[in-house]
Amino acid sequence: MKTNDLGIDLIKNFEGLRLAPYPDPATKGPPYTIGVGATFYQDGRKVTMQDPPLTVQQATDLLKFHLEKFEKEVAALVKVTLTSNQFSALVSFAFNCGTNNLKNSTLLKKLNQAKYSEAADEFLKWTKANGKELPGLVRRRKAERELFIQPDQSVSKTKLFNKELFSSEPSEEDIKHIMKELEDNLLK
Repeated sequence: MKTNDLGIDLIKNFEGLRLAPYPDPATKGPPYTIGVGATFYQDGRKVTMQDPPLTVQQATDLLKFHLEKFEKEVAALVKVTLTSNQFSALVSFAFNCGTNNLKNSTLLKKLNQAKYSEAADEFLKWTKANGKELPGLVRRRKAERELFIQPDQSVSKTKLFNKELFSSEPSEEDIKHIMKELEDNLLK
């Protein structure tokens, strides 16, 4: 199974899409990143600051390449039948939180017991970073849950990315939290 277009859009919108290479915000240096959090290309080359910008299509293709790992891992962890939307929501979750967190989650446990509704509600519990709830994570988990609970043919991009769930800009609270993390990392 592959991540559907809504799942890819969800990931791109919440992770951010940068067509030109950029340095790690904490170190101001490597690893350099491009596209949607990619530090290396399909051929294994590491991203450098001298690399040309990508097109949106190239960035999407690179994301799909990196998603293959998460798709395989999610498919191996899930023991029940999934819709395309459910699978895509789980891949987005794993891409953001890590497959190991999914593997050890109550979300996966309930899902593999075919408790789909209870599993959907578990998305909403993954909204904290370093013990602090972040509005961006709240919005992302709501969007993932919304994608998860909708039948494949009925969910629309407009509904998934409504203003309440999705904002392309980080909130003031998100920015403060990110700045604190950067300061903490630089002082280490």
